[in-house]
Amino acid sequence: MARTLFEKIIARELPAAFLHEDEHCVVISDIQPQAPLHALVIPRKPIPRLYDATPEDQALLGHLMLVANQVAEKAGYAEAFRVVMNNGAGAGQSVFHIHLHVLGGRPLSWPPG
Repeated sequence: MARTLFEKIIARELPAAFLHEDEHCVVISDIQPQAPLHALVIPRKPIPRLYDATPEDQALLGHLMLVANQVAEKAGYAEAFRVVMNNGAGAGQSVFHIHLHVLGGRPLSWPPG
């Protein structure tokens, strides 16, 4: 199976603005930001959709959420930010490698979309 865009970014084969990196994930700036802070928290492990995650991915998924917290705090938005994960094309997922969107720095209305 072909590697995803995010696998190529993680391997440094494609450029990206890295905001954080550890053994489990990377965080990059979104190239089409929807807010002053729009970062993507991407696990190194390629899981196509959240639906495809297994019980063994539980710790990784929790780690991604904690990293999202850190990214928002570092950007100065710890008190008000949104975390979004799309699952499937019908929900807006365009890269089939799970990732969290961390958005902050502007009013975020509800319901989204």
